[in-house]
Amino acid sequence: MILLQSHSRFLLQTLLNRLQNLEKAVELDCHWVEFDDVRFHVQVTMKNSHHFFLSVSLPTPPPEAAFYGGLPFGAIEAIKAAYSGIVQILDPPRDGFNLTLRLNLSKLPPDEEYRQAILVKIASVREVVLGAPLRVILKGLVSRTGVANIDKLVALVHRPKESYFLFPQAEKVTVVFPMRFNDSIDTVLATSFLQEFVEARRTAGLNNAPLCLWSPTPPVELEGAPAEALSANAGFATIVIFPRHVEGKKLDRTVWSLSTFHAYVSYHVKCSEGFMHTRMRRRVESLIQALDRAKPDVENSNSKKKGHNTSFKRLSLKEGRNSLK
Repeated sequence: MILLQSHSRFLLQTLLNRLQNLEKAVELDCHWVEFDDVRFHVQVTMKNSHHFFLSVSLPTPPPEAAFYGGLPFGAIEAIKAAYSGIVQILDPPRDGFNLTLRLNLSKLPPDEEYRQAILVKIASVREVVLGAPLRVILKGLVSRTGVANIDKLVALVHRPKESYFLFPQAEKVTVVFPMRFNDSIDTVLATSFLQEFVEARRTAGLNNAPLCLWSPTPPVELEGAPAEALSANAGFATIVIFPRHVEGKKLDRTVWSLSTFHAYVSYHVKCSEGFMHTRMRRRVESLIQALDRAKPDVENSNSKKKGHNTSFKRLSLKEGRNSLK
């Protein structure tokens, strides 16, 4: 199975290209959209060619997943911690976006390896912003102190007008994903995929992996959640996170894997659908070839008929006597 990268490859490539042509005063104005309807806009003007403006638009949050100042809670603190002294947050952001950052490319460190690490971190702005609330709660799990002033059930946005839920406790955090798909075939494949996901967790080599469950009905942790948020045609996937899963460097990987879990499942569902279509096309082609081989050879059959054809001519009595002589 393939894990999605935390950084935007297109954004990273744009930053590298701009850095390589820093002395060229070339304007840049580019929009693009990535999975889960996260939109990006980068801009560089002729007047300030060293200033790189990056704007990000997040998925529209449902009513149960509240934003504070247009961003998830803890996002501003996460941005400052990740990009301290590197970027500047513009307030207010550009129209139509939740966040706008200004990066001075001329002030990046000269060390190539360190500079590359900074650019990768900037290209991971999606993870920093959308994963901020999840990171805060999981850090509380590591310290075993919890998070103050937080609801018993927390809704976090991960798709347009869709959320997943966190049920934080002192010794564990339960994460529940209502799985929704528009296509009926995707729904069937996703349900099968999630059930296999649960079975794979029970193998001996994955004893230390987070506990994974699936159910067609909402689990007990979602009691009190809005009814609109509990409509899931592919069931509910539950992942239980313990402190050992977020210790040290595991925290970043866990935050990214959880915040993109639905996209991860959708990606593999589409891959499975494409693989089955390919197998069916090959099977149909082999059947067509078998039918073609089974067809009789029309030219050979006609030539054989011509070689065995016999014609008869009625002879007169005199002609018959002459032929016998």
